[in-house]
Amino acid sequence: MVFVKLIKKDRYPRRLAVMLLGILIMGVGIGLFKVSLMGNDPSTALGIAVGDQVGIDFSLCIIVLNCLYFVAELLFARDMVGVGTLVNWFLVGPIASFFEKLFVGAFGHPQNFPQQLGILAVGVLILSFSCALYQTADVGIAPYDSLSLLLARKLPVPYFWCRIFTDGVCVVLAFLLGGLIGLGTLVCALALGPFVAFFTRYAAEAMVFGRASARARRETSP
Repeated sequence: MVFVKLIKKDRYPRRLAVMLLGILIMGVGIGLFKVSLMGNDPSTALGIAVGDQVGIDFSLCIIVLNCLYFVAELLFARDMVGVGTLVNWFLVGPIASFFEKLFVGAFGHPQNFPQQLGILAVGVLILSFSCALYQTADVGIAPYDSLSLLLARKLPVPYFWCRIFTDGVCVVLAFLLGGLIGLGTLVCALALGPFVAFFTRYAAEAMVFGRASARARRETSP
């Protein structure tokens, strides 16, 4: 454990760079989800629905919602707060909004279902890769992501079900507010895990810890 902590401390600039890259790519992935018009990840879907109701851009609405989530993180999971918390909090929404407008301006909206499905598939891969980078860097948990981790700490329930619960609440609220709930929302709520695990094992760990250390971690992990 001491060795792991020393690695984290020594590699902080590298971890910080990987986190920033992950946040940038995350914005691209969310932007693609919005362009596909097939639904977004649950937290973004809620942000879009609330934003539509009050007449503000979803990027600003996500920042406001993160303020509410952060209260719980600060009160009950202060150890999860870091620079990555603030970067995710304030930058993911604006970056996603920027890339959505960029993609629509350059290519327009998809004209048929195969195009929508193709954009969604690319968005899933990009979002999974970005999540792997951001989580492996381990320099602070996003306010929304901290909710399911906090529930897993406090309740005798596995993290998977806690995440399903928080995502489910977002989906229900987004639906009640008239938000778009589609295939993309379902994929994010249920199927991102395996893709994130793959990119973590074969890409993110090498980028954070170096190839040799990542290989050693894989050989010693069950």
